[in-house]
Amino acid sequence: MRVSRRVVFAVAGSILAAFALTACGGGGSTASSNAAGVLNVGMPNGPQTDNNNPFLSSSAGASLGYRRMIFEPLTMWNSAKPADKAKPWLATDWSWSADYKTLNLTTRDNVKWSDGQAFSADDVAFTFNLLKSTPALNNNGIQFGDITAAGSNKLTVTFPTPQFVNQVKILSDIPIVAKHQWSTISDPATDPIKTPVGTGPYTLKSFTPQTITLDVRDSYWQDLPKVKEIRYTSYTDNNAQTTALATGACEWSFVFIPNYKAVYTSKDPAHYQIYFPPSLGVHGLWFNTQKAPFNDPALRQAISMVINRDDIFNQGEAGYFYPAVTSPTGIPTPAGESFISPDYKGQTVKVDVDGAKAKLTSAGYKLDGTTLKDKDGKPVTLTLTDPAGWSDYQTDLEIIKDNLSKIGIAATVDKANQDTWTKDIDTGNFDAAMHWTDSGATPYQMYASIMDGALYKPVGTPGVNGNYGRFQNQDATNALNTYVNATDDASRSTALNQIQKIMVDQMPMVPTSAANVGGEYSTKNWTGWPSTSDEYAPGQPTLINALDIVLHLRPAS
Repeated sequence: MRVSRRVVFAVAGSILAAFALTACGGGGSTASSNAAGVLNVGMPNGPQTDNNNPFLSSSAGASLGYRRMIFEPLTMWNSAKPADKAKPWLATDWSWSADYKTLNLTTRDNVKWSDGQAFSADDVAFTFNLLKSTPALNNNGIQFGDITAAGSNKLTVTFPTPQFVNQVKILSDIPIVAKHQWSTISDPATDPIKTPVGTGPYTLKSFTPQTITLDVRDSYWQDLPKVKEIRYTSYTDNNAQTTALATGACEWSFVFIPNYKAVYTSKDPAHYQIYFPPSLGVHGLWFNTQKAPFNDPALRQAISMVINRDDIFNQGEAGYFYPAVTSPTGIPTPAGESFISPDYKGQTVKVDVDGAKAKLTSAGYKLDGTTLKDKDGKPVTLTLTDPAGWSDYQTDLEIIKDNLSKIGIAATVDKANQDTWTKDIDTGNFDAAMHWTDSGATPYQMYASIMDGALYKPVGTPGVNGNYGRFQNQDATNALNTYVNATDDASRSTALNQIQKIMVDQMPMVPTSAANVGGEYSTKNWTGWPSTSDEYAPGQPTLINALDIVLHLRPAS
């Protein structure tokens, strides 16, 4: 699971003076209309195009998250507590073969599509076959084998390779669609689906580029939600979204607020809340490991030893957005505590300038006054680069620049054009950059996106999707493959422990912060939100659990 920074880290700047933004940014009702059962949701994504294709990440339904209210998954997995079993949803029971190449499903009876037709296992089989035959919709690249429905509620799916690491993607990330609608679509990869039919409790009422409204339908296989109408507003940028939260025009969002206490929670301390639990993905400093001297693990380890992760969290990430990663393995806690190898249990990273200097000296580097020189006697310099508009990353880089000066590394910060930066990362034309990893139900996805040789592309070759640092280590690739193909927990545990040791010894990137699955919300009109004391779901309104959250909401009075 990967969250785009294009939306989250648009230029924050100074927050606009507070004013009563309407729910659509230019007309309509504000949050005061929630007495009629309205929930106002917002994202800072700009004008939307009328596209409700649930498989396309570029669609308005995906961008704002309302596809989750219309199209449902087979199971509901909680990325805030990744070790927990998923909740049954459209599937009531599921089991895997020992080699994770066969999945047996039982689908829920008495479910109706929003147009009144009956849902069955045949719809699930159709959905899987649709992804199998239409790569443009198969976002997770799942390789399906035979897909066989038996009766109204039984389904068997085979796969050519083990799917242990893809369980969440298959069971919780795929929106199930109606065969009777989608079998008539001439081009499912491009059709915008103007009138979506789903099993969820809401239907599309109206669409404008700024505001999309959903109505609760008359019947649903669970108790109908108390929220009768959901209005999704797409604000122009982070500033407008933050102002809408602060004025109460928006009640739920996912947006980076640099000074959230001053401009948001202090406006209504009793009701305005933030909830940002970590997930099993990280952000951190990636090295171009194909470029000297950053191809030296001793130098990468020393850099890790002087980076102040607390400063990055408290200053760059505003003390809430991306929690600090403290395990030397890079695994975020508490989300990943159960996965940490016994060799690293209880260990935490600490700033150790003297230790870093000693490591560098023993590896053949020399500190000449305030200048670190490499093994050939050349000063070690480093260009740190990220797009100028990504304000938190830019602050992170300034902190790292200062940290590196303590071991004699002269670093400069490049405030890059985003398009140029994206191309440079894609082709390996950089020294070091803040970047993110993939995430999932186990640390496998995180580690694979850092170290998997299968994702390696030579410098100059575009099309990378992970392994942005172009790290090459056959032991790491072998251990990742072992984890994927293992048929028992003991083998997976052994492989994961080996992967963690390689991460600590080689430090191909420096994890500084955990990815989050959070959001801002108001309890003024609605209660029942997830929180640190009840992490039944992540807080982001675009994730699969958004529907579960809405079903938990109750009027505040």
